Amino acid sequence: MSTAETPSIDSARIPEIRGALLRYRVMAYVVGVLLVVLVLVGMPLKYFADNGAVVTWTGVPHGWLYMVLIITAYDLGRRVHWPWGRLILIALAGTIPFLSFVAEHYARKDVQARLAAAEAAADLR
Repeated sequence: MSTAETPSIDSARIPEIRGALLRYRVMAYVVGVLLVVLVLVGMPLKYFADNGAVVTWTGVPHGWLYMVLIITAYDLGRRVHWPWGRLILIALAGTIPFLSFVAEHYARKDVQARLAAAEAAADLR
């Protein structure tokens, strides 16, 4: 769906959308880093060195913060009118190493394009 086909964003809501984007981006990076450390450091240590400390110290926070990521993604998606399919893909991206960074990149580009369109429309008024 292109930005031309989506419902327009009210220019008065731009600051809160920017805030929601920042919250989502922070959570995407935190969850992504925890998952990469869990998979690339914790799992090899657990199975090859019989040391599960890294798994415990990264796995549990990743699980809890993943739920916060889903909430922030839903909040952002609701504000910019994302379809459910996009929200589901973003939620799934937090479960595959490195994919949360890719999802964050495309989500940021999409939201910034929508915000630019809203700002341009507000300038025309």
